[in-house]
Amino acid sequence: MKVEAGLIEKKKMQGLAAAFIIIFSAMLTACVSETTGGFNRADPEETLDVYLQLALGYVEQQDLTGARRHLANAANIDPNNSNVYGTWALVYTLEGDLDLADESFRRALRLDSANSQVRNNYAAFLFANNRFQEAYQQLEEVVRDTEYSGRSQAFENMGLAALQLNQLEDAEYAFTRALQLNSNRIRSTLELADINLQQGNIQNAARYYQNFLTMRQFFNVQQSARSLWVGIKLKQARGMNNQMLEYGASLSELYPDSPEYTFYQQLLND
Repeated sequence: MKVEAGLIEKKKMQGLAAAFIIIFSAMLTACVSETTGGFNRADPEETLDVYLQLALGYVEQQDLTGARRHLANAANIDPNNSNVYGTWALVYTLEGDLDLADESFRRALRLDSANSQVRNNYAAFLFANNRFQEAYQQLEEVVRDTEYSGRSQAFENMGLAALQLNQLEDAEYAFTRALQLNSNRIRSTLELADINLQQGNIQNAARYYQNFLTMRQFFNVQQSARSLWVGIKLKQARGMNNQMLEYGASLSELYPDSPEYTFYQQLLND
């Protein structure tokens, strides 16, 4: 049976988007000179970076009161700093103030259009709110930044956005580029297996899926409903019915309420 790309994870998209782009560790690096009175006020740039690091740490812990306190301190030093507005946008997102979050992301990018981390986070925000075309366009900008440390992740995210737009060739390109930059991108490997399967390239699909299984075991990642479903379709395409049923049994046991299990039942009834 044919399944539109991305359909089987529709219910999971907001949680996925919240996780797949916001990369706190790469956003800022800073050091600070300590004095008996606290931060070295003679170096406001370093102090600003420290406040931003602290704010991001609180955001990561979802302690928004602490994040707001440090962001206010950072804004007192530089009220027109792109990273300050980008971090406010994360706070507003977690608080559910989506209009304020969107406005803050846009302000951050007007202040510094080359801020790829903020643009990446903005793409996550757009994706989570089903604004897939806008997310894709933002990610196109991000991946052009060859100095951006999260570029392989951005390509993978772009591929996921392309799947939501039913742009299969664009998705294939993005996932392939993600793997070129980082061969351990497990999600890109799985999606390339599924794309090749849809295109009828069974041998390539099997190769990608085997690579996925190897990485899954190495990184100790549990099979998801999505990965089991791709495996089921692949085994069926290769005429390996016993293995298909084994994957189906795992899907039934682990994810009986998933859309993938419904698709599997439909497959058995066809």
